[in-house]
Amino acid sequence: MRRAPEELRSHRWFGAGDLRSFGHRSRAQQMGYDAEEYSGRPVIGILNTWSDLNPCHTHFRERAEEVKRGVWQSGGFPVELPAMSLSEPFQKPTTMLYRNMLAMEAEELLRSHPVDAPC
Repeated sequence: MRRAPEELRSHRWFGAGDLRSFGHRSRAQQMGYDAEEYSGRPVIGILNTWSDLNPCHTHFRERAEEVKRGVWQSGGFPVELPAMSLSEPFQKPTTMLYRNMLAMEAEELLRSHPVDAPC
């Protein structure tokens, strides 16, 4: 079920007519995005835990790019957000100490950014 652009969570960042939204739009343009790329489209957040020291996630760099292409093709606006990478072979004493922090980070990344849906 498609939502109207005004119903999207990201509308508060990009669609409102206030000074703060103007700032968000101008920063997006500074990053090379045209307004038609994100206006009225759902912003889809892609959390990526890729790292040079995480052998289990080495393919995530490519997968994120493939997911972005799919989001573009589906009419969304993909944004990649880096998340803490937990690497069992390299992290000492264990990644178990940090898994809850990664879960909290994922929640806060999605809550605090103009993301309409995670991917």
